[in-house]
Amino acid sequence: MLPQRLIQLSLHTLKTVQNNTIQLNQQTIQQAYTETHTIQLNPKPITLKPNRTQTTIAAVDTSNMKIGETSTGIIAAVRGAAVWKQNKHYHYTRLGPFIFHITEENKRQLYQTLATTYLNTNDTIHAYPLNLTQMPNRIANLLEKWLQTTLTKTLTNSLILFDGSLTTGTPDTPMPLMKEILNTARKRNNTVLAFSKMTNLRANGYLITDALPPHKPPYMLETSGFKPKPPTVLLGDVYVVKLTNGNYAFRLDIDKEIPHEQKIEAAQKLLGNDHIQQSYPETLRLAHILCTFTANEVIAMQHFITRRYNLKIINRPDMHRLLFGPYGKGDMNA
Repeated sequence: MLPQRLIQLSLHTLKTVQNNTIQLNQQTIQQAYTETHTIQLNPKPITLKPNRTQTTIAAVDTSNMKIGETSTGIIAAVRGAAVWKQNKHYHYTRLGPFIFHITEENKRQLYQTLATTYLNTNDTIHAYPLNLTQMPNRIANLLEKWLQTTLTKTLTNSLILFDGSLTTGTPDTPMPLMKEILNTARKRNNTVLAFSKMTNLRANGYLITDALPPHKPPYMLETSGFKPKPPTVLLGDVYVVKLTNGNYAFRLDIDKEIPHEQKIEAAQKLLGNDHIQQSYPETLRLAHILCTFTANEVIAMQHFITRRYNLKIINRPDMHRLLFGPYGKGDMNA
């Protein structure tokens, strides 16, 4: 189902920037998370054996790209992808790109409209500030949560893979919404597995994905003692998984409300039904690839908005280069 409201808001915001100027920018907007936690890691592995009982594997991911700056705000694009493997074949749905002109004046109404339309919530509007530079990331997260909700409501007896963790209480992952997603998944006998490509959790001074025992994969390691600071709450049990040979391991969060045996069974069904390379499931890898913007797509979007809305491209002077010559690296590399 194509989210019509996203298209309407995209077109509406772009109409407000007609006959303006734009400075192009191809930097991806990312939200940094640097807080480190020390936890305990059980050195005794849980050995996993592939369970080839036919199970649908589905995954969701989104991305955002800042296209440029105008005199009043930023122009950014958002895209999402849902991928599922069923009967040994991969299928996908890709939504976007949705291009928005985001300003200080429209950011709150834009975010509130999307949150109310797709997630039936606007609680986060009042609880957290809306920083203009982080708005593309916030909109992408709304699209991601909507896709996740849609999968949990339409699939049955499946494994649903999320990109990230099951930590809630952040601006992009309000606890009531995440609880509702997990509850819906449980009611339809779906299991949510959340893979984190990066983690700041440490055990004995080492990242949990580095402190691995000399044990033959595939296996899981249990963790304990992770207590996020309020208002963040952990809705999953945290594991470290190493599914293939090599130096690759990932943090894996599994819904803590399901029994321990079902968690292990879910990991074994993933092994038996999806292609695993570098300890990472192919379904989630494809979701990431399908939602990521290529350089050609960025150029095409720039061409579209400049032609369609009569924008004039300008190049503002790089003050670091002007002042420091070859020693000026610019803001992005300072």
